[in-house]
Amino acid sequence: MPTRMSVSCCALLIAGLSSPTAMAETAAVVDAGSGQIIDSIVVTGSKSDTLDIGGSVQRLDTADLQRFSYGDINRVLRQIPGVYLQEEEGFGLRPNIGIRGSGTDRNGRITVMEDGVLIAPAPYSAPAAYYFPRPARIAAVEVAKGPAAIKYGPMTVGGALNLFSTPIPDVAAGTLAGKAELLIGNHDGRRAHGWAGGWASLGAGMEIGALAEGLYEHSSGFKTLDIGGDTGFEITDWTLKLGLRSVDGRHALEFKYQNYDETSNETYLGLTLAEFAVSPNRRYNGSQVDVMDVAHTTYQFSHRFDITPNINLTTVAYRTDTARAWYKLNDVRNSANTGWVTIGSVLDNPVANPLQMADLIGANGFTGRAGALRVRNNNRVYQATGVQSVLTARFGTGGVAHTLELSARYHEDDEDRLQQDDRYQMVNSRMMLTTAGAPGGQDNRIGDAKAWAFFIRDTIDAGNVTIVPGLRYEAIDLRQTRWALTDPARSGATTVAKSNVDVFIPGISATWRPAENVRIVAGAHRGFASPGPGSTIDPETSWNYEAGVKLGNEAWRTEVIGFFNDYTNLVGTCTASTGGDCNIGDQFAGGEVDVKGVEITAGRTFGRIANDGFELPVSLAYTVTDAQFKTSFASGYEPWGTVTAGDRLPYLPRHQMTVNAGLALKAARLNATLNWVGKARATAGRGAIVPADRIDDRVLIDLSAEVDLLPKVSLFGSVQNLFDVTYNAAFSPAGARPGAPRLALGGIRARF
Repeated sequence: MPTRMSVSCCALLIAGLSSPTAMAETAAVVDAGSGQIIDSIVVTGSKSDTLDIGGSVQRLDTADLQRFSYGDINRVLRQIPGVYLQEEEGFGLRPNIGIRGSGTDRNGRITVMEDGVLIAPAPYSAPAAYYFPRPARIAAVEVAKGPAAIKYGPMTVGGALNLFSTPIPDVAAGTLAGKAELLIGNHDGRRAHGWAGGWASLGAGMEIGALAEGLYEHSSGFKTLDIGGDTGFEITDWTLKLGLRSVDGRHALEFKYQNYDETSNETYLGLTLAEFAVSPNRRYNGSQVDVMDVAHTTYQFSHRFDITPNINLTTVAYRTDTARAWYKLNDVRNSANTGWVTIGSVLDNPVANPLQMADLIGANGFTGRAGALRVRNNNRVYQATGVQSVLTARFGTGGVAHTLELSARYHEDDEDRLQQDDRYQMVNSRMMLTTAGAPGGQDNRIGDAKAWAFFIRDTIDAGNVTIVPGLRYEAIDLRQTRWALTDPARSGATTVAKSNVDVFIPGISATWRPAENVRIVAGAHRGFASPGPGSTIDPETSWNYEAGVKLGNEAWRTEVIGFFNDYTNLVGTCTASTGGDCNIGDQFAGGEVDVKGVEITAGRTFGRIANDGFELPVSLAYTVTDAQFKTSFASGYEPWGTVTAGDRLPYLPRHQMTVNAGLALKAARLNATLNWVGKARATAGRGAIVPADRIDDRVLIDLSAEVDLLPKVSLFGSVQNLFDVTYNAAFSPAGARPGAPRLALGGIRARF
């Protein structure tokens, strides 16, 4: 597969060398979210429009993403305020993203979409996202918060993350556009990415378009197994788009097929705090058989029909299939040989668990207890299917302009778990299989969901005042079916748990423009997060408020937005990634919680290449947050534990800031970014954070540079974590976990 991918990209590179089109001229062609079929379904606004939108919306376009060409979505999203990121393995393969205090675990409390489609493998029945689109093939990113988020759903507590894949380039019929990128780096890092596409005339006022895109990524990993071995990943990702459109723009049809395959030698096993201080990138031998395999496909049909110049109907039908099997160390036999100790508990207190630590380390010459290491085959298959439509009508009533949106979506998804446990013994640093489990012997169940969602919103523009009321309705039927662990054929009796949720999610925003380049904004909406199948607690709900000021125009901008999320009932969901010392899938009530904060963004570009010979873009994103539990309780959810009213929420740093600066010349570009994240706690609490509970604060600096060799070919290089800062990024899933060290990539880019 790597050879075929490299050949494809080289072919694109050669084509680029022979094209007369300049690189800068092509960049704007591929920016997503402008004139796309799915605009009315998923686009809140173009980058320039976000100043006038009621609600807090930030957007990164193609030019923003190409400055550093990140492969890690965490590094992309740290440029947007109000977004919280819990790093895990250093490459962004399994991101943990939250918005305005929504909780970060596996993105389970935000809505994530790609091209209008809910992209979590089962967004209603199992929203934890063990598949996430690779940012190297994404053309634009948009984060919608506040009242703007209720357009999406089902998760509206924090907000929505919209990802836009490379569109069929909007070039003249008969013209081909494309890109190729070949990069290599340390830790055997490799990336090959290329796409090509365009439109051709069919006659009779019709055009046909196509896009083919391929991505290959590889790393041998920056962690070191004591016994040696690969700790990295390999990913292939292919996309094909076919389009048909009328020249007059009234009709547009597009089919998208995307196929993703990943093998990553990742583990939930971290380090003791003492070992982290000595060798942060070490991996114990107890993780040597851990491996994740993911296969994901997306099928999507999109159609847009402009019924009149002011009325259009957009429909998207979709299906996603995801299969993932994470074979990884789960726990260790207790000293009495009567049960199991979670790996997190062992690492938290190695002195009290000497036998377990010895089995995890697996030193040379050591022989462990037979069957003391339990490795779980977390084998899960997901499917999601749905269709959604948006009817948009623009009209006037007197001197007031309206943009009315009516939307409906029907969605089904399910998660099928047929999991087993195998037992191993450590012998002279090697894990030897002692007992193979039977399929379904650990978990044998299906969770499924059927949901109807309706949405109405009217953008009412009355001169210098814009009011946007909206209402979302979700009707969700959830079911969990369990079979006996001894019945992998599922031919016997079942245990079925059913539940349903009907919820109205209102929201309203207002914008007042008292002067040119000045907008006062305010809004309120209801937050909601869908419960899981079999849950017996109340769904997560909140009332969310925001207010602030937006200043500027296309040349410069400053935004200051204050937000307050008033949770009626915060919900925590037990997953293996939160520590796993609970029944996976169980949900826990956290009661009333207040999350408040201020988001500040600012940006300006000094100079113009055409006039001055240079451009100097600078920008700032800053968030200050205060999040507290309002009630006291004892919980079996590991990140909370025993909570006293006034305790701070875990994994929410009080301060985080990103500063970007660049210098662009006619034939060269240099960019730098500084990211500061304050310390946070790993479990609920207050006061000084003890080392055993502290997520380290850090200041990271990234650099990138690009030099044009020809008008359409350039050399590109980037360095992440320039000063090789070491920091503990998380204690979840188990033990201290390092952030990525210095990572470098460099190579050649071409466009045509």
